[in-house]
Amino acid sequence: MYDKTIGTKQKALRINLDRRIYGSFAEIGAGQETAAMFFKSGGASGTIAKTISAYDMTFSDAIYGHEESGRYVVESRLIKMLNKEYSLMEKRLAEQRGETTTFFAFANTVVALNYQKTNEAHGWIGLRFQLEPKAPYNDVIIHVRMRDNENILQQQALGIIGVNLIYGCYYYYKSPETLLLSLMDDLSPERIEIDMIRFDGPDFTAVDNRLMSLYLVRNGFTNAALFGPDGKVLQPSEALYKRHILLLRGRLRPVTNVHLDMLSNGYKQFLEEPDIDPTRVVTVAELTLHNLAANVDHGIDEKDFLDRVDILCSLGQTVMISSFLEYYRLVAYLARLTRLKIGLILGIPNLEYIFEEQHYKNLPGGILESFATLFSRKVKLFVYPTLLSDGVIYKCQNFKLEHNLQPLYQYLVANDKIEDITDYNEENLHISTDRVLQMVKAGEDGWEVMVPEGVAKIIKDNCLFGYPCEVNYQNIPRPLQTATESPSS
Repeated sequence: MYDKTIGTKQKALRINLDRRIYGSFAEIGAGQETAAMFFKSGGASGTIAKTISAYDMTFSDAIYGHEESGRYVVESRLIKMLNKEYSLMEKRLAEQRGETTTFFAFANTVVALNYQKTNEAHGWIGLRFQLEPKAPYNDVIIHVRMRDNENILQQQALGIIGVNLIYGCYYYYKSPETLLLSLMDDLSPERIEIDMIRFDGPDFTAVDNRLMSLYLVRNGFTNAALFGPDGKVLQPSEALYKRHILLLRGRLRPVTNVHLDMLSNGYKQFLEEPDIDPTRVVTVAELTLHNLAANVDHGIDEKDFLDRVDILCSLGQTVMISSFLEYYRLVAYLARLTRLKIGLILGIPNLEYIFEEQHYKNLPGGILESFATLFSRKVKLFVYPTLLSDGVIYKCQNFKLEHNLQPLYQYLVANDKIEDITDYNEENLHISTDRVLQMVKAGEDGWEVMVPEGVAKIIKDNCLFGYPCEVNYQNIPRPLQTATESPSS
């Protein structure tokens, strides 16, 4: 069972005393901190076959191969390290110990805080391991950001999370969510952030990595997670590095023709901006935790979340899940990932929300402080119109605000920070997402023409969003087991 009180040294010692677990450590960038934890806990000869730290790039390339990108703290480097070290374990020790040993290869490639404290400290950490002798291997890979303000503290945190990863993989493998939670034992999100996790291998075939990413955000281990159109988890800073980001946020429950019109026409206008390189644009559909939890009494409806992601990915969208309720916090996060221009697509109701001063009472500078971030040098809002009950099309040109905010709004419009989406399909303006959802739940006819082609079929075939039909339970993800067991128990 999961015991959060077990300390790092106790974890390392338990692994050292388990004669079936044996492997190698390859650590580059901040010292051999994880291996050191096992050496210091005692009995390390029972666990460690080899440790290596190829700091010099020439040595590293000679061992693991050249990186075409010229960057060494990347996932591709970690995979090369795992491939090399694990294959050596099997090649050199399979005949001698293969019948009784579960081999592993632990690797990390990180950049810790420099002396001037001017760099971004982050790294890739992974474990390739067997759960039974001669069995196929599994991989668990994470990306972390170190937040301690001293290099020595960052090294300590790396050692702790490394031990937690190895321990979790061997003793909590039957409950991936427990394994994920245990990564933060003796740590906190203030010290280290985990912004990506991926489980691969025959013992994790039932694991949905998108759900694991949701758990990272829900538990406060990170503020956002990213999935590609193929549904695979992405590391945000690598996926969005040197990219223009065009983002649409919403409940998207379900996606309607309005959302596609917003994306397609917002994208077209974004490309017309003078500082945009069309080859570097990525569009992102964002779901917030607040919206995911808005329709359930307790927590988040995980199946509903996966349903929405599946539909968005079927439409070729990159999907983000975040904890950012306020737009300025979202922009601050995106600006950390790229220095290129960012565009936000939103409707008039969200523009009204942005200008409500009550949302910024916690900031010393109030709405002006938030706007300094939201409307930074390379951010622009593209606003989709709303059809009012009296038939008037409500857009930026006739946007109404409190008298004291009107000069601020006019300043932003005059300085090209807010712009109407001008080329829109007026026939879509009568579509209400809430009304579509009501019709879906009631089994009414007519909603099918209000959603993109193919989406209606997905909803009906899988009985999504409360659509009344006979559910094929084989298509519903089963809950992950919560039992825990060690391979030697």
